[in-house]
Amino acid sequence: TLVQAYSQGIFPWFSEGQPVLWWSPDPRMVLQVQNFKLHRSLRKSLKHFADDPGCEIRFDSAFADVIKACAHKPRAGQPGTWILPSMVKAYIALHKAGHAHSVETWINGELAGGLYCVNLGGMVFGESMFAHQTDASKIALSALVAFCRASGIAMIDCQQNTQHLASLGAGEISRAEFVAH
Repeated sequence: TLVQAYSQGIFPWFSEGQPVLWWSPDPRMVLQVQNFKLHRSLRKSLKHFADDPGCEIRFDSAFADVIKACAHKPRAGQPGTWILPSMVKAYIALHKAGHAHSVETWINGELAGGLYCVNLGGMVFGESMFAHQTDASKIALSALVAFCRASGIAMIDCQQNTQHLASLGAGEISRAEFVAH
């Protein structure tokens, strides 16, 4: 069901006690990877990260830990999470099927931050991110952008417009343009 939904530009988002709700907003927030803004402060964090032998980026080495950290990270203005145990189970199954992935920031052997996403063909659907240390999730996003650029993936779906994503270069496109892509 998740693969069918994502392939049509639809994603689930609901809270405890609600039925499964499916969304396909218009407009849609996306990060065109060529528009990613690597701000000066993030550039400094990346340089420090790259120069530290205890720091590394990993893909798919701790998917379950990443999604669980995303589910438990408190978010301003949100009383809870949509990443309920049933969704964790569904996305872990999607990961095992090769469609969901994690990008992880590790510092001295500890998971410091990361994100998880869904990949179908030439599209990456960003789902959630978390950070236990400053800039750890943005470093993971930078790695995902670099991967997308190297793989010929032009955009990352961000679903909803947020000031944080806009500050990193994301912008809105129409649902029709999104689905066509």
